Amino acid sequence: MIRKVVFKTYDQDQLSLLPPSYDDLVPKNHPVRIVNMIIDSVDISALEKSHKGGGTSSYNPRMLLKVIIYAYLRNLYSSRKIEQALHENIHFM
Repeated sequence: MIRKVVFKTYDQDQLSLLPPSYDDLVPKNHPVRIVNMIIDSVDISALEKSHKGGGTSSYNPRMLLKVIIYAYLRNLYSSRKIEQALHENIHFM
């Protein structure tokens, strides 16, 4: 049985009420932009193929890879601390 892979919507350019975009809050020379640029250029098709699919929609593997790499860059290794950073730190958002 083949299961269809469905990822949650992933749109970095999504606007919010205030400020108009998170992009406006991150300086142009911030390391998170470098991580974003590098991971966007990496071929992760092998990683996507290994996902079995089925069940509810999953988070985009490219977005999760960016989070993990940026967290490691910031010496965050605990999944609970990474989750907290995703809620509180604009650079993780």
